[in-house]
Amino acid sequence: MPSVGRECISVHIGQAGAQIGNACWELYCKEHGIDNDGMLSTDADIPPPQQSLNTFFTETDSGKFTPRAIYIDLEPTVLDEIRTGSFRNLFHPEQLISGKEDAANNYARGHYTVGKEHIDRVLERIRKQAESCIGLQGFLVFHSFGGGTGSGFTSLLMERLSVEYGKKSKLEFSIYPAPQVSTAVVEPYNSILTTHTTLEHSDCSFMVDNEAIYDICRRNLDIERPSYVNLNRLIAQIVSSITASLRFDGALNVDLTEFQTNLVPYPRIHFPLATYAPVISADKAYHEPLSVSDITNMCFEPYNQMVKCDPRNGKYMAVCLLYRGDIVPKDVNAAIASVKTKRSIQFVDWCPTGFKLKEVI
Repeated sequence: MPSVGRECISVHIGQAGAQIGNACWELYCKEHGIDNDGMLSTDADIPPPQQSLNTFFTETDSGKFTPRAIYIDLEPTVLDEIRTGSFRNLFHPEQLISGKEDAANNYARGHYTVGKEHIDRVLERIRKQAESCIGLQGFLVFHSFGGGTGSGFTSLLMERLSVEYGKKSKLEFSIYPAPQVSTAVVEPYNSILTTHTTLEHSDCSFMVDNEAIYDICRRNLDIERPSYVNLNRLIAQIVSSITASLRFDGALNVDLTEFQTNLVPYPRIHFPLATYAPVISADKAYHEPLSVSDITNMCFEPYNQMVKCDPRNGKYMAVCLLYRGDIVPKDVNAAIASVKTKRSIQFVDWCPTGFKLKEVI
């Protein structure tokens, strides 16, 4: 029986948020057997939907599934691509909110001037989405730290969501500027300004930087010149894996608050480092045997991280490992025991064995 009343609303802000959203919903639809028009696929290879579809989708009387999502951009170009693209029938027109002039990579325009004109309309649409939920868990917010809309408007919206939905969890999936891959000279300023809001109003923020994703695409997937489509689809795989336990029924279902409980030692230190393994191209997938121990060890290698940094220079405060697929708990426990013996992986004194495990079949 599908679980009831565990809904999540996804909010996609700015160009980065919208384009990552496209990749995520494309993948969710494939995983749940939903066609581009929102109807359940009649493909014989796809199993019946015993998953928690109502968590991320709402079903109409005609049997159509619509994402519980809102897209916001202060200029229309990116959202017009959705309105005319292959997923145009998946979304209700009211879910796509666009303005006429962009924030021009300016935090102040996104937060104080242009953004202020749209905030009430956006909150009204979110309110409608929330009213269709039986038991809203919280919000997943997708945005970049470097853009004007992604930084400024997100800050404004997070402040208002804290006022109107104070007890609900707010998880962020954020694209952080990378020194080698920059689209605007003012990205550092936008990032500093929006980080202040993120500290106060976000419960957990998963960071991704373009440089790290570029390197993974080049090294692991043999893509010589990765495009944003490649990057976004890799990010979608990570988001899908994090949210799989919300979307599929299982013995170890997670709700949004568990991410905070497992990964956030202090309220303001809520920026976990996401790692994904294995990243293998489709050509090699059937030729590279990987054990549970191999995959677990890969998660602690800097080259599989979504952010360019080296955690081996510091200490871990908490680790949450999400395993997906046909995995035996005995193998997982053996892999963790092996990891704990490594000198390179050290925990802080006050949390010596901070491993949390989850499995999604």
